[in-house]
Amino acid sequence: MPLWLEVSIEVLTLTFMLFGLFGLLIPVLPGLVIIWVAALGYGLAAGFSTLGWWMFALITLLMLIGSFVDNLLMGAQARQSGASWVSIAAALVFGIAGNFVLPVIGGLIAALLALFTAEWMRRKNWREALKSVRGMAWGCGWAVVIRFIMGVVMIGLWMIWAWA
Repeated sequence: MPLWLEVSIEVLTLTFMLFGLFGLLIPVLPGLVIIWVAALGYGLAAGFSTLGWWMFALITLLMLIGSFVDNLLMGAQARQSGASWVSIAAALVFGIAGNFVLPVIGGLIAALLALFTAEWMRRKNWREALKSVRGMAWGCGWAVVIRFIMGVVMIGLWMIWAWA
């Protein structure tokens, strides 16, 4: 492969990966999936060596774990704040539906509203319901931090693959 083509593929891949990384800071884009797709595209264009397969496997594992970490952390923090499992499940269902209604932030808004409503109905105390919502929001914030770190690690693994 000519050097100019190899460099072009690497620059394009890194550009998409950085776009995905910064997409993790706002709930608009599936940043880890974008980073993963960029790594897959690189592998298809440049080829998969033995090292490439290992790095891509690790990148895939991080993408899968990172895709679920927000739900786990949000649910765990809500549970620590006193929310019931039924309320958390309702928040998850409404969060998924909210993504279809208002794609940018609808899922987060719907999840928090559903949790507040379910906890308010269960406890008859809006302060306790709000405490659960704060816990879920705190979990969401930590999920952003953890996914961002995972994105940086994914890009680092790709760099080892591409430049080793």
